[in-house]
Formats: sequence, structure tokens, C-alpha cells
Amino acid sequence: MSPRENRQVRLVARPNGIPQAEHFSLVTEPVAASGKGEILVQNHYLSVDPAQRGWANDEGNYSAPVPLDTPMRALAVGEILESNVAEFRAGEHVYGWFGWQRYCVTTPDTVLRRVVPSRLPLSANLSVLGMNGITAYLALHGLGDPKSGEHVLVSTAAGSVGSFVGQLARIAGCRAVGLTSSADKAALAKARYGYQDMINYREATDLGAAIRTACPDGNDIFFDNTGGPIADAAIRTMRLRGRVIQCGTAANASWTPVPSGPRPEREILTRRLRWSGFIIFDHLAEFETAAAHLAELALAGKIVHDEEILLGLEHAPGAIAQLYRGDNHGKLIVAVD
Repeated sequence: MSPRENRQVRLVARPNGIPQAEHFSLVTEPVAASGKGEILVQNHYLSVDPAQRGWANDEGNYSAPVPLDTPMRALAVGEILESNVAEFRAGEHVYGWFGWQRYCVTTPDTVLRRVVPSRLPLSANLSVLGMNGITAYLALHGLGDPKSGEHVLVSTAAGSVGSFVGQLARIAGCRAVGLTSSADKAALAKARYGYQDMINYREATDLGAAIRTACPDGNDIFFDNTGGPIADAAIRTMRLRGRVIQCGTAANASWTPVPSGPRPEREILTRRLRWSGFIIFDHLAEFETAAAHLAELALAGKIVHDEEILLGLEHAPGAIAQLYRGDNHGKLIVAVD
């Protein structure tokens, strides 16, 4: 029997800002044998996420930078081929930190959860049942505490997290307004993702005025994935005792030097706002429960999940840049083979 060959996408150069295809290299090498306490996972689908920008850069972040000449850090879903661990068995599908590669020899601590068989496609474990859907669910309900009749404003509303926030807000009885970068995405978000109104921020000459027109009564919750000028404008539309959920800062290409902008302190004080940061890794214990609830909603047809799947590992090097250009429609995923 010939040895298995592993194809990996390795980070070979530090970007300054958004990683481009030239910062990665495709490498093929034999798969190492799994040892005691290890499992061998064959990845089927790889996740592409905004957070990978920070992991690739050599900047302070909530995770250490990815070491050079190693597979790009990424969530993936795959099948266990070999197991030397009592609690796992060959043939199970798992979701975890397996990286941009075809095979991963790893330990159980990298597994976030087992994949529960269902009528949903396996790739759904990287979208509605993965970090994006779980982030939307836990951040909105845990930090936003939405109540029926409240108003919710969401940045990157057609993105991999925002597309679920709008739907979950609608289910909670809220009025959701989204911000996005094109007319096509605005129409999609209204048609499929639960938004009652949308704002194309690239066409708005005065973003604050555009938000106030779409949200004349103000907003109780601002679910922000961008920071930057969008956040500067949105925070000035918040209602008294509103909640700001900081889930991402995609508008800032680099944090060195620290970008400057309008000061928010007075808005936080006078509006009595609660501004909270959400990092998904703080909530690993809640993954199973959140994924089970989201699966029920998806199977009942109450939420939809759109995915754009790039066919082949060779598409991974340019995928983060594609994500930040906003070229994708739905959750961006790479199918390994």
C-alpha cells in the first residue's frame, strides 16, 4: 500500500494587512503515522474566515500568529481514518482545528465537537453549525439580549455571520436593518436573511444620515463586524441603553499604527450604552447546545445557509483576499478534493 500524500497550504511570508495568495505555498509530503493519543483526520471541507487575517499577521491578537512554514490555521470538518484514542473511533466525522491540509495527525484537544449525522450537508458544519452560525447565535442572544419589537443594526449583513444575525433577530421578533457593500448583496439580504431594510454603505455619501433614514427610531442593538467609519456612524444612532456587540474589525486593514477616528466616549456615556467584545473561543462549552438548536432551526426551514464552495485546495491561498474583497456569496468554504 502506497503512503498517503498530504497536500498542505503553508504560510510562508508575513502579510502587512490582508493575506494574499503569494503569502502561501502549496506543499506535498507523506502523511506522518499517528501515534499514541493521536487521531488521523482526512479533511473534506476547510473554512475561510476573517480572523485568519489576524492569525497570519505578526500582530498582537487573541491568538498567537501562525508560525511560518506551517499549515495555515483553520477550522475544518473531516473523517477520522485512524484513532489511537479511546473516545474517538474511525469513521466518525469531527469539526476542529485541522488546518488547510488534506490530512491532519492531531490530538483530541483540537476537536471542537463531533458531527451529529443529519439531513444537512457535511459542509453545513462550517457555516450554520460552525463558528459563523454559532457566533451569530451566542453573540446576539448572550450579549445583545434581543427582545421582541427592538431594532437591530448589523454590519456585513450578507456575510457569513451577518446572514445568520438577521434571521435570528427576525425569529426573536426584532426589526433588522443591515449594511453591505453592493446592491446585489442588499437584495439578497432582504430576500433571504431576515432584513427589513438594507443600506449600501459604498453608495452612501453620508452614512450617518443613511442609517438614520433607515432607522428613524434608532437602534437597540448594533452587531458590528467591521469597526471603522461604519461603527463611528452607527454608534450615533443608538437608543438609550443600547447594546453594541463588537464581533469583528474588518474595516481596519492593519492595527500598526493604531487607526484614529471620532471618539465614542461621549456616546457611550450619554446613551448609557453597553459595548461588549465577543470572541468565540470563550464559549467552547456552549458549542454543542448552540449547534443542536441551529440544526433544529435549519431543518425546520426557519433559517437558511448559503455557501460558496471553492473546489480544490489550490484555491485556498487566495481565499482570504477574496473574502475581504466581498466577492463571495454566503459562507466561503474550500472543498479539499
